[in-house]
Amino acid sequence: MYKNIIAVAVGALGFVLGLGFLGNAIKNRNKSDNTISVTGLGTKHFTSDLITWSGSFSKNNSDLKSAYDELALDRKVINDYLISKGIKQNEIVFSSVDIQKQFRSYNDSNGNYVQGEFSGYNLTQNVSIESKEVGKIENLSRNITEIINRGIEFTSSSPSYFYTKLATVKQEMIATATKDAKERAEKIAENSGSSLGSLKKATMGVIQITAPNSNEDYSYGGTFNTSSKEKEASITIKLEYEVN
Repeated sequence: MYKNIIAVAVGALGFVLGLGFLGNAIKNRNKSDNTISVTGLGTKHFTSDLITWSGSFSKNNSDLKSAYDELALDRKVINDYLISKGIKQNEIVFSSVDIQKQFRSYNDSNGNYVQGEFSGYNLTQNVSIESKEVGKIENLSRNITEIINRGIEFTSSSPSYFYTKLATVKQEMIATATKDAKERAEKIAENSGSSLGSLKKATMGVIQITAPNSNEDYSYGGTFNTSSKEKEASITIKLEYEVN
């Protein structure tokens, strides 16, 4: 009988402790649910301060040395032209020469492709410029037909625009987005008759850089527009607060 009394007592104690643990669990669960999650936005408009531009030129000849000599003459004309437009020599970069063999090709009577006899060499070289004088390089890229008018087979690419102080812009946007998110959280808490507690979690999104007023899509890994001189960057910050 004594053993039965002890067993009942132990069981009762266990039941009481179980209720206590259950109560704490419910309390903690409710406490963890009593949070506010908000997302803030930070944006910044800026003008690119670095530009890159490139073009290519080529020569065809059945003799490799002759083709290379002709290409070298064109390279000098291009280099002198760029210097005459105020481009610094250390900003002008010529790539290595790409050499491709050319063949006369045709389709036979059965419609099969046939690579015919060797017809010569095609030599191509690229020239590129990187400069902080954005306006000057823009004008150069628009008026590159002056090189073509000198008898050079030249193909110009569109300029690409960059910004060298992007790290500073990103810090400013993070601060703005964080402030925006906190103000939203405070407003929500105020409207619900509560007060904002401790910050539990902060998550930063990726930076998105697009042309202003464009319909460019945001990317999961971040968008970086290089075709527009004027740019608009944005970033989001998600904050999770406890609510008292």
